Amino acid sequence: MQDFLFYLNLGWEHIISLDALDHQLFVLALMAIYSYSDWKKILILVTAFTIGHSVTLALSILDIVRVPSAWVEFLIPLTIVLTALGNIVMKNKNPSKNKTNYYLALFFGLIHGLGFANTARVMIAKSQSIALPLLGFNIGLEMGQIVIVFAILILLFILLNLFKINRKDWILFVSAGVFALSLQMTLERIPF
Repeated sequence: MQDFLFYLNLGWEHIISLDALDHQLFVLALMAIYSYSDWKKILILVTAFTIGHSVTLALSILDIVRVPSAWVEFLIPLTIVLTALGNIVMKNKNPSKNKTNYYLALFFGLIHGLGFANTARVMIAKSQSIALPLLGFNIGLEMGQIVIVFAILILLFILLNLFKINRKDWILFVSAGVFALSLQMTLERIPF
């Protein structure tokens, strides 16, 4: 049980810590086009991301997949750039009719999972089984994402209802900010 709690906390820290800005920006970009009434869809979206993340971690720990860390560090913010750019381009579309977001979240989760793969490979390789550490880590990650999602949804509710911010302005403002920050990260991490 202590191992499970260790990995649960590790997953939580992986998304909640101040060093996790790239993950937090990605969650913000994923959900920027949705409304607070779409909270179930948003939870499914971040769960798709977690599934992709955990598949890559498992494949990495089993030493089936290895990607040079310089490329991973470049690709992670690039996925955020693409997500934010998609929001800006599609800001006038209804996201509930776009099922592509779930597949993108799953695919981008595969890439983001590579960001923790080397650390996980070293930590979990000493363990008898990868199931318990992966389960604990991914539950912690999912719990952290849910906290971030609900914090953003509360902020969105306040801005849209109390301050009467236009929803399209919210999408454009958030997506442009995320785009700018993640583009800077991407350019700083070009691997060649």
